[in-house]
Amino acid sequence: MRALSDQAIKRLCLTPTLALLIGMNLFPLLWSLYLSFCDYSALGGKPPEWVGIDNYRSILNNERIWGYFQTTARFVMLAVSIEFFLGFGLAMLFNRTFAGRGLWLTLILLPMMLSPAVVGLFWKFMLDANFGLIPHLMSKVFGGAPAAWLTDPNKVMTALVLVDVWMWTPFMLLICLAGLAAVPKSLYEAASVDRASTMFKFFRITLPLIAPLLLMALLFRTMDAFKLFDLVFTLTSGGPGDASETASLYLYRVAFNQFSTGEACALAYVMLIVIIALSNLYVRLLVKIKGDL
Repeated sequence: MRALSDQAIKRLCLTPTLALLIGMNLFPLLWSLYLSFCDYSALGGKPPEWVGIDNYRSILNNERIWGYFQTTARFVMLAVSIEFFLGFGLAMLFNRTFAGRGLWLTLILLPMMLSPAVVGLFWKFMLDANFGLIPHLMSKVFGGAPAAWLTDPNKVMTALVLVDVWMWTPFMLLICLAGLAAVPKSLYEAASVDRASTMFKFFRITLPLIAPLLLMALLFRTMDAFKLFDLVFTLTSGGPGDASETASLYLYRVAFNQFSTGEACALAYVMLIVIIALSNLYVRLLVKIKGDL
C-alpha cells in the first residue's frame, strides 16, 4: 500500500478544520448579506422576499438611527480618549521599579478580566440613586440629594463613559506598558551620555518607537467601543428614554424585539462599513508613522 506523503497528511488534517471554519463564518456572512436585501422575519415563516436596497434606504433616511450613531460616536470619542491618556500615563508610572509594583499592577488589571455583563450589573447597583454607594457618598461630600446618574439624560453618558474607562483602561495600560518595555535601554543610556533632557528622551525616543503600538491599541479599542452592547444593555438598557441608546443596542431591538431580520442585517452591514472606514483611517496613519521612522 502506498504511504501518504507529508503534504497529503497535512491536507487531510486541515481540511475538516477549514470546512468547519468556512461553514461557521463564511456562510453566515454571505447569508446575512443576502438577507439585508430582503424583506424577511425570522418568525414569519415566509421565505425571504427580495426588496433590493429598500432596507438600506430606510436606514439611511431614518433620523433616529443617525441619532443612535451620534450617541455611539460621542461615547467612543470620550471613552477611548480618556482610556488612552490614562492608560499611557499609568504605563509610564509602572515602567519603573518600586515597592508593590506587581501587586498594584495586578489589581489595576482585574477589571479587564471581568465579564461586561457582570461589570454593568455591579455598577448599576453602585450608581443607583436610591441605594447606590457612590451617589450617597457624593451627596455627603458635596451636599444635596444623591445624583441620578442612570436616570438623568444629562448624566447617563457620563456614567457609561466612567464604567467603560474603569473596565478598559487596563487594556491600554497593558499594551502601552509592553511597548515601553520593548524600547532598548541603550538608547536612553546614549541620550544620557549626551545630557539629553527627560522631555527630549520622551519625544525623540520613547514616543516615536511606541507610536505604532499605541495606534494599534487605539484601533482595537475603537472597534470594540463602537460595538458597545452588553455594558449598556445591563447598565441602562438604552435609557432614560433613548439617551444612551447605541447603534448596537438598537440593532438588537430590531432583530430580537421587532424580529425584522432583513432590516437588522442591513443595519449590521452599515455598522460594518463604518468600522471598516475607521479602521482604514487608523491603518493609513499607522503606515505613515512607520514610513517616517
